Amino acid sequence: MSLTKDHIVNAIQERLGLSKSKSSMLFESFLEIMKNRLKNGEDILISGFGKFFVKEKDERRGRNPYTGNDVILDARRVVTFKYSDVLRDKINSKG
Repeated sequence: MSLTKDHIVNAIQERLGLSKSKSSMLFESFLEIMKNRLKNGEDILISGFGKFFVKEKDERRGRNPYTGNDVILDARRVVTFKYSDVLRDKINSKG
């Protein structure tokens, strides 16, 4: 099962004792801060969790999987996530 925005808002509501609307506003504000920082090319480092960063991809040649024709893919920016050692160890711990 996927963790959805609604699940996160509900968890914030339960843990902090806030109303659902305030919990939602808090989470939306957090996401806006992250989106704006990434849009500006800044990295986001969350200790014990990982690092989000923007990577520049050059224009490259690709292939249309339906037709098999070669196409040129535009240069673009992508968001990449590198997990921390703490998160890796927590995921791989036995118990």
